[in-house]
Amino acid sequence: MKTNVGTIDRMLRAVVGVVLLYLALASGLPVFDGPLFRYGAILIGIVMLATSAFRICPLYGALGIRTCRAC
Repeated sequence: MKTNVGTIDRMLRAVVGVVLLYLALASGLPVFDGPLFRYGAILIGIVMLATSAFRICPLYGALGIRTCRAC
C-alpha cells in the first residue's frame, strides 16, 4: 500500500491516539467504567497510533483520499 497520511494528519492522529488511551486507561472518568467505551477507546487509540506510525490509512485508501503532498 502507498503512503496516504501527511505530516499534520499524522501528528493529529498520534495526539488523538495518546489522549484516547490515557482517557481509557488512566483518567478514572466514570464514562470509561463501562466496557464498551473503555475498550472502544483503547481500540480506536491503537488504530490511530498505528496509522500514524505507518503513514497508511486503509479507509483513506478505499476512499481515494491523500493528505500528503509527495505520495
